[in-house]
Amino acid sequence: MSAEWNNGLPFIPGYTFRDLSKTAFHRSQTLGYKNGFILPRRPSVVIGKEVLASEPLTHHDIDKLCFEAPCTVYDKPQYEEFIPAHVALDKKVLRFYGYFLEEILNSPAENYRVRSVTIYYYLEDDSMCIIEPSVENSGLPQGKRIKRQRLPKNEYGNYYNWKDLNLAMDLEVYGSKYRITDCDLFTKEFMESEGIILKEPEKIPEDHYSKRRSIKPILEHVNTSPAKFEKLYRFLHMDSKVLRFYGQWVECDAYQSHTWPVIIHYYLVDDTVDVREVHQRNSGRDPFPLFLSRQKIPKKVKEETFPSIVMEICKDLVEEYYSPKDFQLGQKVKLLSHNFFLYDCDGFTREYYQKNYPDMEMKAVEIPKMEDTSKKTQVIPPYNGFGSLEDSLQNCFSLVPEPPKHNIMKRLVNSNKMLRYIAKLESPYPEDRDRRFILSYHLDTDMISIYETPRRNSGVISGKFLESCHIPKPGSAVDNPVYYTPADLVIGATVEAFGHRFILTNADLYVLKYLESNSDQVPSHTLESLKQTLGAEKASSMPVGQTGEEK
Repeated sequence: MSAEWNNGLPFIPGYTFRDLSKTAFHRSQTLGYKNGFILPRRPSVVIGKEVLASEPLTHHDIDKLCFEAPCTVYDKPQYEEFIPAHVALDKKVLRFYGYFLEEILNSPAENYRVRSVTIYYYLEDDSMCIIEPSVENSGLPQGKRIKRQRLPKNEYGNYYNWKDLNLAMDLEVYGSKYRITDCDLFTKEFMESEGIILKEPEKIPEDHYSKRRSIKPILEHVNTSPAKFEKLYRFLHMDSKVLRFYGQWVECDAYQSHTWPVIIHYYLVDDTVDVREVHQRNSGRDPFPLFLSRQKIPKKVKEETFPSIVMEICKDLVEEYYSPKDFQLGQKVKLLSHNFFLYDCDGFTREYYQKNYPDMEMKAVEIPKMEDTSKKTQVIPPYNGFGSLEDSLQNCFSLVPEPPKHNIMKRLVNSNKMLRYIAKLESPYPEDRDRRFILSYHLDTDMISIYETPRRNSGVISGKFLESCHIPKPGSAVDNPVYYTPADLVIGATVEAFGHRFILTNADLYVLKYLESNSDQVPSHTLESLKQTLGAEKASSMPVGQTGEEK
């Protein structure tokens, strides 16, 4: 059934038919590449059964094509390189300066207020935004007035274009009227390159409110009570401006004097002072946030004829408060009965004194470092015999003891390596003569463990006789003991372990190989005793008439 059957049928349910001959149901692609850029394709136009890629040409366009010179086969046509607007005009913005008038109601001092704005026009997408520069302590919500968007030009749906903008004109946006007065150099060059002649720039009219605020009060006139305009001037010009001095608090007692580092802040907005202590680790002092809270400190006070019942000083009795001229580097200043020595200040403070007090030299003073005689050398108490010497020593170094440090490389190299010796117990009792022990020297920890070999019907429980521990030599000091080493374990020597005496009778062959590899650390008589003992065992284990070389 073809599409012609649908012609003339009413478009109601039951009168519509599906074209059974249609085989292509795909949607045409709306994006394509042109000179390497992705651009949207124009929608196709259906005329009868033919689908055209674009709208049909007008007569004016056909006449242009007729008068164009044909291109020969050997001529190479010159095509201009195509660059889309979002690439060619990226980050190119026109900037205009202007203002708008804000009406002030119920004010006898002013009828309107002039507020300056900056208008940005983005060429890549013809969007605009209006931003009002922020002014410190203005009390007005400033910043971005209109976010970036296309601004409507009229009620017919048209938008503002860069061709509509010029100097000395009014820009009406969303019921507000902005007066464009000037532009930057890039905007001026761009407009001239496009053939638009800019008008003469205008000056932004003076705001009476800002002019009244900028008038400086007459400071030469001194009043008994501070004037309101003086406080306003200080708040507007001296707010967040602080002089910082580095000093030392000198504290003297009956025995000696102490100095503690402090930082003194002088606030220019209201002539107040606070003192902060510089805390040091393990100083033994409580970390208070402020040594002296922010307040006005009196310098000269009138004498009272009648004793006061309160410690606070009345304002009527204060003749003079501390001012910036009273803080001099290299001198002491007394604040509420505390002496502070000033030795340095920051860069802002130094610049302030150079501008306002050029006679005062603010040079840093070097402070000689005093030796602290209060520190004493640490005395380690004698060993009490409980636990190991290394663990007990860690209790003297810190309040929370840490495990002693070991030689990790030595433990990794000599892990599970030990020197084993056969020993017997030297005892006056006859039942102990046949007891045999294995003395193991652990190379990774330099500890010695003793194990008793089992023997049938001996009446003695065999097994671990002494767990791994350091065995000091007899006669060594308790606080600085000297422990047994492989150089002291000689065949026939006596090893005394906590009141028990063991005589070494034999050793493993690995002991001789290890000591020969470290012969520079072992005495010669120790190697000779091992060679004689182990050599005699080899000779006794050979068959009769055969030497060690023949074997």
